[in-house]
Amino acid sequence: MNNFICIKNLVLGALAAAGAVALEALGGWDVTLKALLAFMAADYVTGLIVAAVFRRSPKTRQGALSSRAGFMGLLRKCCILLVVLLGVVLDGMAGTGGLIRAGVCLFFTSNEGLSILENLGLMGVTYPRFLREMLEAMRKQSDEGDEKI
Repeated sequence: MNNFICIKNLVLGALAAAGAVALEALGGWDVTLKALLAFMAADYVTGLIVAAVFRRSPKTRQGALSSRAGFMGLLRKCCILLVVLLGVVLDGMAGTGGLIRAGVCLFFTSNEGLSILENLGLMGVTYPRFLREMLEAMRKQSDEGDEKI
């Protein structure tokens, strides 16, 4: 039993260290990163609900759950975090004090928010129109060029 506790503590310590390194690489644990991660998680969960419960997912022909579609969604989210990391690097090079990273986080947070609203619509949940307008305005403000990666 003592070995199990030692191994458990070692694994938890390694995970905590990896998390700290990842957070530092992503520019620190601030409100913009918290918002982005919360919106990413909510988008993924609402996408799962649309596919598993409502069977209305536009990602598959049948509208049902697909391990491939879920994996692709997770890969996209990892790529979003990669772009945040690149924003941190560019901030360091340009000396902009986090403005590039904040813009990247704002852009992707608004994209995730729009996707959440689309998922809610597929579930038949109504929401105030101003939410969509606000998210679209945030997205437009953060990036006028709106390029796909």
